[in-house]
Amino acid sequence: MKIVIPGGTGQVGAILDRALTAQGHEVVLLTRSPRGARQVRWDGVTLGDWARQINGSDVVINLAGRSVSCRYTPENLDAMMRSRVESARVVGEAIAVADRPPRVWMQMSTATIYAHRFDGANDERGGVLGGGEHGVPGYWSYSVKIAQNWEAAQERAVTPHTRKVALRSAMVMSPDRGGVFDVLSWLARLGLGGPVAGGGQYVSWIHDQDFVRAVCFLIDRDDLAGPVNLAAPGAVPQRELMRALRSAWRMPVGLPATRLMAEIGAFVLRSDTELLLKSRRVAPGRLSAAGFTFNHPWWPDAAVDLALRRRRAGGVGRGGARGRSHPHARSPRDRLPGAVRE
Repeated sequence: MKIVIPGGTGQVGAILDRALTAQGHEVVLLTRSPRGARQVRWDGVTLGDWARQINGSDVVINLAGRSVSCRYTPENLDAMMRSRVESARVVGEAIAVADRPPRVWMQMSTATIYAHRFDGANDERGGVLGGGEHGVPGYWSYSVKIAQNWEAAQERAVTPHTRKVALRSAMVMSPDRGGVFDVLSWLARLGLGGPVAGGGQYVSWIHDQDFVRAVCFLIDRDDLAGPVNLAAPGAVPQRELMRALRSAWRMPVGLPATRLMAEIGAFVLRSDTELLLKSRRVAPGRLSAAGFTFNHPWWPDAAVDLALRRRRAGGVGRGGARGRSHPHARSPRDRLPGAVRE
């Protein structure tokens, strides 16, 4: 198959590119800064020569959007909104004018669309969308609005011959440098991986190999369209997530952090506390109902697998500290995860 991935140079794009290329598919990445024969320039806003890649392709997986790893200032929130909505719109335009449109268009979305809650899990049928919660920062509702507008841009596209799927993805955990697992592991190995603000907030996640398997499953299932949650069934409170991660790295100590400490840390790292404090409890309702089985449904086992793969990749010792210095080692700021890229 020919698979086109707009915004495919970020962490999630690299995971998909690596796996799909290994399976023998032709993968083309659309990016603002192309490098290599398989990368094609686009701006994420206007139709151009890049649209030729979509014409005649089999699958489009749009991951484009400004990284969420930043301070949630009005300017950055606006950039997040525009980059997601405009890229989805222009991908839809390219599919609409194609003589041979792809049979499926997967549009990245996010589990952040669901409400901050601690009780029931959110699936696609009965899940509670966010935006109206009490006692949370007001700008959290803007993150939900971004996700809703992101999906709406795909829904509005007139693509009668192309099935559309919105991937409401949880945090994709992979051993790659710069991803969310790398950031959390770095904290755990420093002894800082304790509960944040009590640690009761749920963290939804998906193992990188299950993420790829779920995408391939959805490509093959012509009966599945619309929003699909990509999250392992084993969402866990943050304190349990970090406890299992510390165990995987054999680090017995994990200092807790108050909400104020989390805010200070997020400010220093130029990130935002929503990524730490919002309770995202998401269930893979439609995937499970369709017969998809997770190879890594539970976090303790997944954490062990990811840590082992990271050790095998080099640069990390068996104990809590790093091994030999890696030639591409990065600062804490550079370790912040970028879920999707332009």
